[in-house]
Amino acid sequence: MSQMIIEIFRSSKRDEMYLYVEKQKGTKDVPEMLMERFGKPISAMTMLLKPEKKLARANAEDVMKAIREQGFYLQMPPVRDEYLLDLYKAPTEAKY
Repeated sequence: MSQMIIEIFRSSKRDEMYLYVEKQKGTKDVPEMLMERFGKPISAMTMLLKPEKKLARANAEDVMKAIREQGFYLQMPPVRDEYLLDLYKAPTEAKY
């Protein structure tokens, strides 16, 4: 299968967590425990996915392989670098 129609859901519980599934199957193959942690799936988009398709934070071939093998692909939120978190702790008064 060189292409598939997928639906992408965003999590109602965690920002930037997405679940990719085959459109016609929906979330029925997603384990119940994962769905509990994911929360209510909110449809973000439906798209035709091909191996060469550019995705923002995932490799299309990896997504398609995971959907074929386990029924879904879970995209986790990006890791926040510690130094970026430190920016919020920095003093707000600039001193030169």
